[in-house]
Amino acid sequence: MLLLYIYSSLYFNLEFVLIYVFSHTFDLPSGEKPFKCKECGKSFNRVSNLVQHQSIHAGVKPYECKECGKGFNRGAHLIQHQKIHSNEKPFVCRECEMAFRYHCQLIEHSRIHTGDKPFECQDCGKAFNRGSSLVQHQSIHTGEKPYECKECGKAFRLHLQLSLHQKLVQVRNPLNVRNVGQPSD
Repeated sequence: MLLLYIYSSLYFNLEFVLIYVFSHTFDLPSGEKPFKCKECGKSFNRVSNLVQHQSIHAGVKPYECKECGKGFNRGAHLIQHQKIHSNEKPFVCRECEMAFRYHCQLIEHSRIHTGDKPFECQDCGKAFNRGSSLVQHQSIHTGEKPYECKECGKAFRLHLQLSLHQKLVQVRNPLNVRNVGQPSD
């Protein structure tokens, strides 16, 4: 215990070390996450998860793809990424034989056949088969329009709407000529 105290006074505060020892000696109560990132506020149930998370803020990406040079902060992310460089699609749908690179893609696809919609809007009760569709839908209730056109400043709820708008602007004004009286960048 004396060595633990010396270590804690040198590198951490004692409370942090005690929580660390407690969390690795006993099971934490369900859902408890005592290790908090000072950079973004995200909490973790293990100090090792916090340390790994902090590499994101530090920009540390020690795992590099030999094919394209893209870096990753986790080896598992590199392994997952490397599948895009091959045509391997080992996950096959039993219903329609469509193939996927990742198991999660197969799970998501299978909901088309089962009709399962596990993601429900708390505001209106509408259900979706993809979490991303729910997030997209929720902007209806919040009024949020996070996608803004850099040319005219018009904002959109969906990235697709912005893309269509930009294509329309390009068709109408292929030389990107500004109208008289319009502010320039």
